[in-house]
Amino acid sequence: MYRWMLPVFLAFLPLAAASASINSNDAVALDKGIDVERSFEAQRRVILQALAEGEIYKEISPEDMQIVRDSLARMSGLLGDGQDVKRLPDATRIEVFNEQERVNALLSRAHADSRLVCRREKPTGSNRPINRCMTVAARNRERDGAQDLMRYHKKAESNER
Repeated sequence: MYRWMLPVFLAFLPLAAASASINSNDAVALDKGIDVERSFEAQRRVILQALAEGEIYKEISPEDMQIVRDSLARMSGLLGDGQDVKRLPDATRIEVFNEQERVNALLSRAHADSRLVCRREKPTGSNRPINRCMTVAARNRERDGAQDLMRYHKKAESNER
């Protein structure tokens, strides 16, 4: 029975690799940020769609999201119809570069904070480990909250004495 499974598996392996590379190329483009040397309008649409879906950039704040949208609109206006950075005057090119850096910084931070990390943990009072999945930002918030609670608890104890 197992003899025929290996050839079937090997036959479908290239298809799985091709679909994985297509999905990873989209993620890599979003992870690296805007590159104004490539088609800006296509990148702008992908970023706005990713922001609307809220899957890749779960942890972006509403203020940062608005800054990204405003910066993308400014870049689109500065680039105009030609959308070629090399043909722009130096002052405009610098403005486009500054907007690009602002967008890339905000999106890369939001992308890193939105990464889902799963850990195998044993809850207090139990010997059965469970899988616990949280975003990096949620883990940081939980850790900071626990540290604040311990600091507050220590201060309250020292004030009672």
